[in-house]
Amino acid sequence: MPVKNRFAELQSEITEWRRDIHENPEILFETHRTSALVAEKLQEFGCDEVVTGIGRTGVVGVIKGKSDSKGKVIGLRADMDALPIHEQTGLEYASKTPNAMHACGHDGHTAMLLGAAKYLAETRNFDGTVVVIFQPAEEGGGGGREMCEDGMMDRWNIQEVYGMHNWPGAPVGSFAIRPGAFFAATDQFDITFEGRGGHAAKPHETVDTTVMTAQAVLALQTIASRNADPIDQVVVSVTSFETSSKAFNVIPQRVQIKGTVRTMSKGMRDLAEKRIHEICSGIAATFGGSADIRYIRGYPVMVNSDEQTEFAAKVARDVSGGCEEAALVMGGEDFAYMLEERPGAYILVGNGDTAMVHHPEYNFNDEAIPAGCSWWAGIVEQRMPAA
Repeated sequence: MPVKNRFAELQSEITEWRRDIHENPEILFETHRTSALVAEKLQEFGCDEVVTGIGRTGVVGVIKGKSDSKGKVIGLRADMDALPIHEQTGLEYASKTPNAMHACGHDGHTAMLLGAAKYLAETRNFDGTVVVIFQPAEEGGGGGREMCEDGMMDRWNIQEVYGMHNWPGAPVGSFAIRPGAFFAATDQFDITFEGRGGHAAKPHETVDTTVMTAQAVLALQTIASRNADPIDQVVVSVTSFETSSKAFNVIPQRVQIKGTVRTMSKGMRDLAEKRIHEICSGIAATFGGSADIRYIRGYPVMVNSDEQTEFAAKVARDVSGGCEEAALVMGGEDFAYMLEERPGAYILVGNGDTAMVHHPEYNFNDEAIPAGCSWWAGIVEQRMPAA
């Protein structure tokens, strides 16, 4: 099953949808225009059911096959939200909204899944039901979690779920995937060290929070170098260091640091959180100060199911002639919540030689549309072959 001719025919139409979405980006759960567009298209395609308001602004479409002899239901998910970045592509269809742009290709993901939905609603050449899922707030808002908490999986009896993301730097229309842990858990920490401020010329009369915090920043790096098993990935990055005083001759009363932790296993995630508390509390006490530690758990590790990953790779090979083994990704992905509820797989599709995602000059490559749509369709038609 190479790229389907129907998607070559539909490419210009799908591209128009994509560029319209690109021109009108919406952040997190504020995908009102995009969600309305998606719902309108799904109704035009003749979906058997279209439901809005799942996970606040998520949209679900249901397409039944020509037969349903086994009661099989597969979910296909695309994200819809943009990023708070000012676009610098210079495109004629560049964002019309200041400080908002589709810098991660969710416009392309949405358009490709719409294209696949149109084809599947036309042909219905499968035995079962497909549920197309259009999710808001992937970029930090946990929209996938909210759709699951709204009962989406049980309401439509979804048994497997599949997702896709474009990947700059990989050849256009190529695919890559890996079983097991794929994208990292993404946690945050916000720590305030409290001491006793004073004159910089009299450090002996103070509890110096700058020195205290500097020691903590360095010590936090030992989580990766001395606490973690060398084969278990962990990243601890301090990304903000702010003193309560900006004067050159004042030792500050307090210092606040913020940062992120990325892990690939539950055990390593638990260990990193434990050690952050122990290190910062211990160093603060050693210097005669204190530490107020907030550790905020974000997206969990995204774990691909073995069987579904093997199947997804087979479909990718059918479409493009190959499927590489993807490297581990220390970025986060809230499709993880759906994979915690159901077996499934998440694949990468090549975006070509473009700027990286989250860059103001990034743009989704419309030449990837036929391959992406064909993969979606192949997942359905091969997993639920017509009776």
